[in-house]
Amino acid sequence: MEFDYLTWILLGLPAAFVLGWLASRLDLRQMRIEGRQAPKAYFRGLNFLLNEQQDQAIDAFIEAVQNDPDTSELHFALGNLFRRRGEYDRAVRVHQHLLSRGDLGRMDRERAQHALALDFLKAGLLDRAEDALRRLEGTPFEAQARLALLAIYERSRDWPQAAAIAQRMHDAQQGDFSVRQAHYLCEQALTLARNHDVPHALALLEQAIAAAPQAPRARVELARLQQLQGRHDAAVATVREIAAATPGALALVAPLLVTAASASGQTGAARGLLEEGYARTPSLDVLESLVALDRAAQIDDEQARSRYVRHLEQEPSLVAAARWLAGEQLAHEQYHPQVQRALDQAAKPLLRYRCAACGFEAQQHFWQCPGCQSWDSYPPQRVEEL
Repeated sequence: MEFDYLTWILLGLPAAFVLGWLASRLDLRQMRIEGRQAPKAYFRGLNFLLNEQQDQAIDAFIEAVQNDPDTSELHFALGNLFRRRGEYDRAVRVHQHLLSRGDLGRMDRERAQHALALDFLKAGLLDRAEDALRRLEGTPFEAQARLALLAIYERSRDWPQAAAIAQRMHDAQQGDFSVRQAHYLCEQALTLARNHDVPHALALLEQAIAAAPQAPRARVELARLQQLQGRHDAAVATVREIAAATPGALALVAPLLVTAASASGQTGAARGLLEEGYARTPSLDVLESLVALDRAAQIDDEQARSRYVRHLEQEPSLVAAARWLAGEQLAHEQYHPQVQRALDQAAKPLLRYRCAACGFEAQQHFWQCPGCQSWDSYPPQRVEEL
């Protein structure tokens, strides 16, 4: 019996070795086949993507995902392609599928959550985007999520929520949001003023000045509100503060200063303030306000209009030339109206304000660009002065 048992062992060992070798070869061959299929589809999709053939790239990535449904990177690539093409519902399904997988790692899960939030944001589903972005608190995507939330609240004009997010980012040293906070306070103050709640509006403007002392908007809005209340002396004092803190912003309140100074008997002080501001920065708005003060003081019109000539000596301004020519007597006076109309028409685009971020032009000055939503992107100069 012992001889038979050893015999079977000796005969079985070579057979087991042969069978094991065959099995390993078959497994290795299968792995090579599967390994060739997925990368081939993946690299084909990448090639299409580099050649900006997005339809073919999506088809190739779908094939790669079908061959290897557990590959998260392919899902991310596919979802991003769908989003770029504007197929937000398909992008959402891809990223939601990733989030539903129980074997997904923490980093990939956070990445999928961020991608899903971007899908909702691009699709304009702001409520769902807000919920998805809030889930990114405490993740590496926290700063990006907060910026996106800030954009959502600004777009919906939810200034208290925007202020809360900005404060959290400021406290976390993710940027200096003091000027942005001042804008939010000013927006809330304007809403209160329109609803005739002037005391609370004034309180918010004072908070805005304290939050960003060098930002001009809060004082500009304060001067306008004081002027509407008939507090002309206070309005003149606020304009004086603007000229001291932010001289460049004087052009925005120069016409208001003329009205307030005339009403409060401070035309002499206002002229001195405007002369000083004009000497620092020759501005068309300040120039017009000086001419208006001269005429209000019944100074000879020729002398008042000579300011335009002195301005032309410093700056080649079509606007100033048209203003000067309007009061001149021409040799062919019968053609003066037609010439003046042509000059005024040509000068009108030069009186607009232009966003430094996107180039959007407007007849009025904006603190936030209606085109690109940038803050403080409108210089206080007209287009001709840029």
